[in-house]
Amino acid sequence: MKKKTVRNLRAEELRGKRALVRVDFNVPLDDKGQVTDDTRIRASLRTIELLLDRGARVVLLSHLGRPKGKPDPKYSLEPVGRRLQKLIPKKHVCFVESTDTDEAVKSTHDKTCDVVLLENTRFLGGEESNDPRLARGLAELGDVYVNDAFGSAHRAHASTEGIAHHLRPAVAGLLMEVELDYLGQALTDPKRPFIAVLGGAKISGKIDVIENMLPKVDRMVIGGAMACTFFRAMGVETGKSLVELDRVEMARELLKRGKEKLVLPTDAVVAPALEQSNAAHEVARNAIPANEAMFDIGRRSEQAFAEIISAARTVVWNGPMGVFETPPFDHGTQAVAQALAVATDRGATTIVGGGDSAAAVARLGLDARMSHVSTGGGASLEFLEGKTLPGVAALDDRGT
Repeated sequence: MKKKTVRNLRAEELRGKRALVRVDFNVPLDDKGQVTDDTRIRASLRTIELLLDRGARVVLLSHLGRPKGKPDPKYSLEPVGRRLQKLIPKKHVCFVESTDTDEAVKSTHDKTCDVVLLENTRFLGGEESNDPRLARGLAELGDVYVNDAFGSAHRAHASTEGIAHHLRPAVAGLLMEVELDYLGQALTDPKRPFIAVLGGAKISGKIDVIENMLPKVDRMVIGGAMACTFFRAMGVETGKSLVELDRVEMARELLKRGKEKLVLPTDAVVAPALEQSNAAHEVARNAIPANEAMFDIGRRSEQAFAEIISAARTVVWNGPMGVFETPPFDHGTQAVAQALAVATDRGATTIVGGGDSAAAVARLGLDARMSHVSTGGGASLEFLEGKTLPGVAALDDRGT
């Protein structure tokens, strides 16, 4: 069911109110405490600015890293607050060094602050256990609740799920809305041909995605080391490649069920070890040497995958084609990214499902040429698996 969003909240409902917004500001910091990639901060600016334009005071909640339920200076959101201030220089951003305290509640009523950023929610012991007392306490920080943290929506934490039971209205932010619209449309009513491109190391990490999407797609392209488990199921020599032996029978069953829908690489880039990239060479998939491993798809596979993508009207991509962090094993991932960019230019809807795929697209400077790049790796994966995201389910349904 469609969820209410901040668009459904009228200016008169927001003017003078405290909009408590759960954002995903889990951004990388360098050893000097500087934000090195502000993509996730910028992704929520539209929600923040809409709320400010409608007269609300914005109060932000986010986690950063894994501080294990207690304060840790290296995971403070203070540097994030400084970057946010630079991104909205005409507004006054106040950083508060606590979250579940009287000081935090008092700060939300401070009229000198347009935006209040509270300290890391994971400094609170009850956050990840979704403690009801903490959820009630967090609800005191706002008059309306907005969840714009798609990247954390698959976790039932106090600030993402529990709080929505104590603070209404509880609606989706604009980033959350876009994520749900793109991914939801792809799974329920895609323009066809509908192609899924899946990669990564292990079939076990993608098995639920494969199971859920195989009946929905027209073709499913498989790359990455996970292809080797399928090779083994076909009786093909895989050398020292990563193979999940306990998943070979499952791969065999998927091959039988998927038939021509499942597309596997026909060649591979192999080497004796990842560290010996200078020894990389291409072989047919049935000619992987016993003392070498597959680290990327080969050129013929790149071309075949690109041709399939070029004919698609909807493409969902999750997972690299090889060890893209280590050249020359990044070539297959680059080829798929380029093919998606060309498909987008031709009018296809292209969705990159967060995580490594999103990182690869950003590294190549192609993110602007995708229809949508998800901000949530784990959340997008669970969405594609057909699972209910707790942080979304807790929000108000549209029309209620």
